Amino acid sequence: MERTFVAIKPDAVKRGLIGNIIKRFEEKSYKIVALKMLNVSDELAAKHYEEHFGKPFYPNLIKFITSGPVVAMAIEGINVIKGVRHIVGSTKPDEADVGSIRADYSSSPSYNVIHASDSPESAQRELNLYFKEGEYCPNYKTMFELVAESLEK
Repeated sequence: MERTFVAIKPDAVKRGLIGNIIKRFEEKSYKIVALKMLNVSDELAAKHYEEHFGKPFYPNLIKFITSGPVVAMAIEGINVIKGVRHIVGSTKPDEADVGSIRADYSSSPSYNVIHASDSPESAQRELNLYFKEGEYCPNYKTMFELVAESLEK
């Protein structure tokens, strides 16, 4: 089972899209094992976007992610990193697949409503930034898991 990090960004939170976005992952039968709303500090933002430090767009990344609350999530599933990125869509909304979160809700690459880890390494790094080990709830079973278990018997 793979785990990834997803953050619903301030523009989506301000627009009231939290439930619509979470629903996409639940409908795919991914398991949300940690979830919280928080205001990202300048320090956390700098750690989150450290690979972009020094790039011309870096100050705007920091300003945007700290402009309001985000919803941070840890999501589990089979090939979840790749699957979540497909559901999220391209960072450029006009290039995102029809039906993806960014195609449906984003207005520009700068305001693209959601972040999703792009690799196992970035997922682990980002999960460690936003969650402590005791904040995960991985032991409950989703309906998908319960049905799958009953079919195996």
